[in-house]
Amino acid sequence: MPRVFRSAAVAAARSAEDKKAESILLLDVRKTSPLSDYMLIATAVSRPHLEALETKLSEDLEKIGLDIHHRNRPQSDLWRVLDYGGLIIHLMIEETRKLYALERLHDGAKELSWRS
Repeated sequence: MPRVFRSAAVAAARSAEDKKAESILLLDVRKTSPLSDYMLIATAVSRPHLEALETKLSEDLEKIGLDIHHRNRPQSDLWRVLDYGGLIIHLMIEETRKLYALERLHDGAKELSWRS
């Protein structure tokens, strides 16, 4: 199953780029997290952009057959979490991303190349 989630993670990163997300980071967290295989972190430039990113990624992943397991509710204006099981996506406003610095929680996780 990790291959399925890897390709979905790459697709999600590309989808985020298509919607103009910033500082897109795709991590292989299999060695640093018991919850997921891959983690995508991307920055939104505004609250409406955050909403647009969430919608775009949800639609694109649904098109490739990936069903969401959990979505944070109530929705935050600063941070959205989309949980697909083997892939967890964090979409954040810049200030929130700097404050929580999720990248540091997964020290040792391998950064994956997702650009073609």
